[in-house]
Amino acid sequence: MEAPKAQVILAPSRQTFQYSFAIFLAGTTTAPEWREALVASLSHQPITIINPLRRDWDSTWREDETFEPFREQVQWELDMQEKSSLVVVYFGPDTDAPISLLEFGLCARLNKGLVVCHPNYRKRGNVQIICRRYNIRVMDSFDGLAEAVIDKLVGPDLIV
Repeated sequence: MEAPKAQVILAPSRQTFQYSFAIFLAGTTTAPEWREALVASLSHQPITIINPLRRDWDSTWREDETFEPFREQVQWELDMQEKSSLVVVYFGPDTDAPISLLEFGLCARLNKGLVVCHPNYRKRGNVQIICRRYNIRVMDSFDGLAEAVIDKLVGPDLIV
């Protein structure tokens, strides 16, 4: 019997989720390889992984609600985060990550966040306090992230 394979949905696709467990990969884009590594380590799990990075993103796109490609992306991200079972948020050391903080704030009170916060992230104290208040696991590195996702989404269909 062949092991299940994770479904990966890239922006702006709105395909139907194959699995009931879905994770959204939020966070800073200065280290995009973390998303690829997590997808690879979860590839044998029956889960849907939603990756907001767009291969067709153009740096000339205006971050303005009247600019259709930008509006489409932001609305897609909001929709996918709401549909997700878990939002994994990464805070890297190279930026204050205001959008990542916004995404984190949206999921924190819903008990569906899991955070990786680099020790040199400038707003780390804010993230830690929010995580403590809402009982959200915060990790210093990606070591053990796949296992933490599986722990958070444990169910009868997951392969451990």
